[in-house]
Parts: sequence; structure tokens; C-alpha cells
Amino acid sequence: MKISHISLKVATPIILVGLFIITVFISFNYERLDLTFYIIFSLIIVYVFLFGFATGQRFVAPIRKILNRAIDLSKGDLKARAYLESKDELSELAKAFNEIAEKLEQSQNNEEQTEKSVDVKIRARTQALEETITALEQKIKNRTMELERATESLKKIQNDLKK
Repeated sequence: MKISHISLKVATPIILVGLFIITVFISFNYERLDLTFYIIFSLIIVYVFLFGFATGQRFVAPIRKILNRAIDLSKGDLKARAYLESKDELSELAKAFNEIAEKLEQSQNNEEQTEKSVDVKIRARTQALEETITALEQKIKNRTMELERATESLKKIQNDLKK
């Protein structure tokens, strides 16, 4: 439901009550309907409509503020907070929203710290394994060179024996 619909749902009963009161007023004074009455009547109707819509907007403004912060939070802005200065249920809702946002931010920070910690541990173990692999590769090269020398020596000995 859009915010404008909520505003209309708040404004409509106020406007209808105002029109009802005006109708009752007219029914009591229908004998004295003159130009002044119609001017006052028109001003009262305008006032009732403006009052109804203003009341609807006033009611919706804190909801809109919380909704905008919720949208920011859903887009990834974990710093989004809703601060309302009233002391009603909407301010309690804003406090609950802020607590949820705070816990989400803390959770993400904990996750990032855990990732960094795991990365450091993995790098440390990987580095140790890389050093071991490098040392083993060097030993293999050394042994290969020794075997090649031994093979050359053996070939020389075979050639010397054939002669």
C-alpha cells in the first residue's frame, strides 16, 4: 500500500465528519440561508478538506520517514537510522527499526572480522605449505642432478670397460 493511500484513508473520515457537521448545521439553519452563509459555508468546506489532508499528511510523515530508512537499509546502507521525536507507537517502531539496523551492522562487522581472521590463518598455512613444496622441489632437483651425475659416471665406466 502506498503512503498516499494511507494519507487518504486518514483524511477521508475527517472530511466526511466535517461534511456531516456542516450538513447538520445547514439543516438547523436552513431558514436563514443568505450570501454570507454561502461564503462561510464555502470557507468551512475548504478548511475541512485542508484540515483532513493536513492531518493525513501529518500522520503519514513519520511512516514515510521510517519507510525511507527501511528502503535505504534494504539497499545496503547499514548506517540508516530513523529518528522520531514523538513519544508514540511510531517512535517505538523507529527505535525497534534502529535496533534491527544496529544488529545488522554489528553482524556484518563480525562477519568481516571473521573473514579477515580466516584469511590470515589460510595465508599462514598456505605460506608454510608453499615453503615445504619449495624445499621438496629443491631436494628433487638436487637428487635429479645427483642421479644424472651418477648416470654419467656409470656410462663412463661402461665405456671404459668396453674398451
